[in-house]
Amino acid sequence: MTLSASTLTLLEKAASDNGFDVGLPRVGAWIVFASTQAPLKIWLTVADGGPPIASVSQLNVARALANYGTPSAEPLPSGAMAALTVADMPALHRLLRRAFQLSRTLPDELLHAFEKKVATFPKTTEAERLVVQRVGQDIFRAGLIDYWEGRCAITGLAIPELLRASHIKPWADCAADAERLDMFNGLLLAAHLDAAFDKGFITVADDGAVTFSPTLPAEARVILGIDRPLRLSTLADGHRAYLPWHRQYVFRRA
Repeated sequence: MTLSASTLTLLEKAASDNGFDVGLPRVGAWIVFASTQAPLKIWLTVADGGPPIASVSQLNVARALANYGTPSAEPLPSGAMAALTVADMPALHRLLRRAFQLSRTLPDELLHAFEKKVATFPKTTEAERLVVQRVGQDIFRAGLIDYWEGRCAITGLAIPELLRASHIKPWADCAADAERLDMFNGLLLAAHLDAAFDKGFITVADDGAVTFSPTLPAEARVILGIDRPLRLSTLADGHRAYLPWHRQYVFRRA
């Protein structure tokens, strides 16, 4: 595979526009990038006469990108975990943007960001511990916004000021910061759904369907605009690890 100057420019633009701002030495026909804001490394190329191909260095990110392309038959460059072929350059931009978002949240990036941020913070008094907690909650919210692409996981509402980072297993009940900062222990929800979820008036089944508590009156559901079947836009196995806790200890069954 040989990349023309115009193709090379398009691939470089796709990388830089989507957070991969560090150019690395080329590997054969692959151009290589890293990011100052995410731990992911990417390789990009175009098969002769064909569509763009992207390889990524994190297997969990590659798995989460399954719907953004099709597995490529091209030999992987050293260090790459998987490669996906996309239809065209706009599709490559979408894949790279999603890869960047996922890399900043999976698997433990929120925890690492939190530990780095608060490493020098005093944690002796209650007031100091509350400051540390607020930092963690802000990092958690930013991670959920990245993961859910700035949209409510149920309604698709895309106004950040009206969205809340909702823990599945509440912060105070988590055994360690690894649970508190686990992106899978959270849903990005519109404010009214966050309140209902937090207080146990709704929960989520393992298939993503929203379950309503019998203690939530039908007229209240009408007023809230949730008097219809609801479902999460996507649900990963990581979420399913926390949802049974919410159904058992938070959801109001009667």
